[in-house]
Amino acid sequence: MTTKAMAFLGWIDARFPLTKLWKEHLSEYYAPKNFNFWYFFGSLALLVLVMQILTGIFLTMNYKPDAELAFGSVEYIMRDVDWGWFIRYMHSTGASAFFVVVYLHMYRGLIYGSYQKPRELIWIIGVFIYLALMAEAFMGYLLPWGQMSYWGAQVIVNLFSTIPYIGNELSVWIRGDFVISDATLNRFFAFHVIAVPLVLIMLVAAHIIALHEVGSNNPDGVEIKKHKGPDGIPLDGIPFHPYYTVKDVVGVVVFFMIFFAVLFFSPEMHGFFLEAANFEPANPLKTPQHIAPLWYFTPFYAMLRAVPPMFNSQFPGVIVMGAAIVVLFFLPWLDRSPVKSIRYKGMISKVAIAILVVSFAVLAYLGMEPPSPVKTNIARIATVLYFAYFLLMPWYSKIDKTKPVPERVTH
Repeated sequence: MTTKAMAFLGWIDARFPLTKLWKEHLSEYYAPKNFNFWYFFGSLALLVLVMQILTGIFLTMNYKPDAELAFGSVEYIMRDVDWGWFIRYMHSTGASAFFVVVYLHMYRGLIYGSYQKPRELIWIIGVFIYLALMAEAFMGYLLPWGQMSYWGAQVIVNLFSTIPYIGNELSVWIRGDFVISDATLNRFFAFHVIAVPLVLIMLVAAHIIALHEVGSNNPDGVEIKKHKGPDGIPLDGIPFHPYYTVKDVVGVVVFFMIFFAVLFFSPEMHGFFLEAANFEPANPLKTPQHIAPLWYFTPFYAMLRAVPPMFNSQFPGVIVMGAAIVVLFFLPWLDRSPVKSIRYKGMISKVAIAILVVSFAVLAYLGMEPPSPVKTNIARIATVLYFAYFLLMPWYSKIDKTKPVPERVTH
């Protein structure tokens, strides 16, 4: 650096801890040297968040949050705005990409025990990020004001009316009207564009700060801070920058190759990312033949439908659907295993997580399909297996035979 540049940097550091932040979170943040493929998805999630915010800003320049004009404004963006189709498809494809990388990021946390001590708070903040992301996606899904947007929102908001005593008033408050209307569109637009993104950014910042305070987990589940050299640097750690920032570039390149292949050749992904019904304007007088949420909500939607109504109320299904997410908060205290990583856990834990993945995938598929007696029974079995993974964890994680964990990380 030149003398003038160093002087300018010193002027900034005297007023803002720029160099200190760079050292603490990048150049002098020591991460385990045995990170593998699964550790790409945290940085990819951050990348997609930034991409969604940037594309969202450009979309709002031409979008009209008005029940009469919303659908037409989306068509205007797609047809008449320069590169509008590209920005819109980046945003819609990015929504699904966000959930793909977040689900894979959460799965990595499950298999390597990244929720165990001392990272309980990191996991809890991560679940809050997941909840905020679901709220953001749900509210954004209404904005195109297509048929599936309208009726999907109608179904989901009506679920709140099943809550005893306060349900009807709560659903009216969420909608801002007695039905999904212009008032609903306006408040969902405000939350989608301003409120929830601010919450997401704050949660992501808290997630990263908490992570860098206790240090990253690794595939062996070994705490690298236990073994330090005379200089105080972990023997099994390497600086995050430049080693992992450069490595993450590889993940970013591969991600964008897949992302843009989808965007340019199949942005609707045969109805998984954008349904055909959503290319029709919202019509309160015409109900689609089959109403289903987008793929990232379908596992919970399948759980909702799998629970039989009680006293003509779907409230038990709403409880089960909510419990499927709430149970994630308690995971750090449900796992009684003495080891963190799946590498050193026994066969019971490995079979259990395989059953969890299969049951979640089955529920995701069934949530997209029209209900039938056979599919409903399969969904009930898959729901039981999903909850069994968590509720039986204190028992099977304790009796499971584990392997010895090495003192230092392995390569």
